[in-house]
Parts: sequence; structure tokens; C-alpha cells
Amino acid sequence: MTVRSDLEADYNNRARVPDHPQVMARWKAASQAARDAHPPRHIAHGASARERLDWFGAGPGAPVVVFIHGGYWQALDGDWVSFVAPPLLAHGVSVVVPTYDLCPAVRLGRIVDQMRAVTDVVRAETGRRPLVAGHSAGGHLAACLLSEGRASAALAISGVFDLRPLVETSLNEALDLQPLEAAALSPLFWPAPNGGAPGGTALDCWVGAAESDAFRAQSRTMAETWAAAGADTRCIEVEGADHFTVLDPLFDEKSAMVRRLVEMAEA
Repeated sequence: MTVRSDLEADYNNRARVPDHPQVMARWKAASQAARDAHPPRHIAHGASARERLDWFGAGPGAPVVVFIHGGYWQALDGDWVSFVAPPLLAHGVSVVVPTYDLCPAVRLGRIVDQMRAVTDVVRAETGRRPLVAGHSAGGHLAACLLSEGRASAALAISGVFDLRPLVETSLNEALDLQPLEAAALSPLFWPAPNGGAPGGTALDCWVGAAESDAFRAQSRTMAETWAAAGADTRCIEVEGADHFTVLDPLFDEKSAMVRRLVEMAEA
């Protein structure tokens, strides 16, 4: 496998941010505290052990946010991001945190299928499409679901919308993406939600201002491309944030990011 040093520097975020273990430790501790304080309902969305979701309920009729974890489709699980639930619950918004199978045990396309199943579970429970949000790989998956009309809106945080650059990075050791497959799984090239299909048309792309130029361009290009095709898009840079601290606003129920999630969920 060929690794291009420039693309590796752009997309290998753990290498770019040496103190990411400390940031992720905060996620883990706060997520355990969230589950202790607000024990979720556990629901299977498929047959494998990782096809499960945690449902943090805010009460009957509450709007729902599905928050999809990152990890480049090859690491982590939903237990790392349960911390997003308490600030949203404080606003009367339910939170669904799914876990999915990982590459290389499954292909990336299978993970997209699993997230489709998650939205099916939410619609069966509530009769409505959820707002779908996610970080990094989760941002990619959120955009895919919005394109297909499975979400009322999407908020992607540091998303990867064009997968082609990953083919020549070490990240592709587990993904095993071929160039045509990478393009086919890139929501940048999927139909923009423009009112011609059921579901919402709003896509927010949030990204850290201290992330690589390539990551910031991913969000900017995605927002511009779908806007040109009729979607309602925004691109917001979080001042001073890297690929990991970009999630810091989700700890604070008064932050602009949490307020935007609530606004989109209630719309």
C-alpha cells in the first residue's frame, strides 16, 4: 500500500494531536458518568454484538438526536460519546448513541447499512425521522443518511465527505478502500437533500479552526457543493479547536453547538 506523506499529515489526526489520549480520557469518564446518571435503554439494531444503541429518553414525544461516534470506522464505540446526552436531555431532547461493527471485520458499506437500521429503529419508535449528528467518521455517516432522506437534518462535526484521499494513507490498512469504492461511498458525490426527496434539507458542517487545511476544506467543500444543489447548509469553524477538542462544546448545554442541535432537532 502506498502512503503519501502529505495526505498522512492531513488525515492522521491522532498523530497530529499528541495529547489526544487526555482529551479522549475526558470523553470516557464523562460518558460513564452520563450513563450512571441517566441509565439508557439498550436496543439491538442488528444481529451482531456491536449492532446496539443506547437510548437516553427525554420523555414521550421528545425530538431525537442520533449521535454517531468517530474512529475512522475502525475504532471506538458508542460508550465513548455518551457524554453528549446530558446537555441535550436538559433541553428536552432524547439522544440515541449507536455502536456499529468496525473495519476490517466488515466493509465500510456495511457500516452505512447499520446506520440505516438505526434510523429505522428510531422511526419505528417515534414515527419521525431523527436529527442525525456525528463526529469524524460519524459526520460522514450522518451526511449519508441525510442524502437518503433518513434524517430530518444533519450536523456533521469534522466530517470526512470525500474518502478518496484516505486511500493513500495508513488509515486505509483497515479500510481497504479502492479508489472507485472510496468515491462511491463519499457523500460529497451523493444527491443533495433539496426537497425532491422525503426528509430534511439542512446540513451543518462544524470543524475545528486548528484542524488541518484538508479537514477544514472537507467541511467547506461539502457545504458549498450541497448548497449549490439546493440544500440548506452552513459551515462553522470552532475557534482554537483541533480534531478532538472540537467536541468540547458538547459538554456545555449553553454552547452554540448544543443550542444548534436543539434548534435543528425541534424544527
